[in-house]
Amino acid sequence: MRTWNDYKDHVRAVDPEMGKEIDEIENISVIITAMVDQRTSLGLSQRDLAAMCGIPQSSVARIESCKTTPNLGTLLNIFQHLGLKLTVSPIKSTVI
Repeated sequence: MRTWNDYKDHVRAVDPEMGKEIDEIENISVIITAMVDQRTSLGLSQRDLAAMCGIPQSSVARIESCKTTPNLGTLLNIFQHLGLKLTVSPIKSTVI
């Protein structure tokens, strides 16, 4: 295996459930990275963002460090204050 994608393909072939977990973690990482990047590009501290959203600074820190996953309402609140929107789109292969 030469790349991360090769490794993920191997894991999916050997253990499909673990492959799903890797995909979920990567999806969460993309969302959190966008949040952190936007917050820093706006020059906001975690404390500033928390005050704008009406949540504790420690909640922002836990979300940004992936120690907790926010509920949808909290995520939308944060995104609204950061000028971001959450977009939903179909995945390549539809598996139900």
